[in-house]
Amino acid sequence: MKGLGYALYSDASMQAARAMGIAYRLGEAEIARYKKFGIDLEAASGETHHELPVPSVFLVEKGGRILWVYSNPDYKVRPENEQVLRAAREASNTTPD
Repeated sequence: MKGLGYALYSDASMQAARAMGIAYRLGEAEIARYKKFGIDLEAASGETHHELPVPSVFLVEKGGRILWVYSNPDYKVRPENEQVLRAAREASNTTPD
């Protein structure tokens, strides 16, 4: 999207999530529970892998080097906005443009 100042990416195939070690495969009971709540992962992703990413935030410089990572398997626990902003400020002060 134009005007954001950063890039957003999608990974329906889960290839990137697997490569970064943040993919987990749902068991049959979890898949059934999702379907019970009207969540069809196959329809949503267009894939049959039954995987979801661990909720994560990555700060990545233009050259591709990962500067900061927050990852927590508990989807209810997310980093505070100030935590992410502080990491971005610190990273911008320690890396060349």
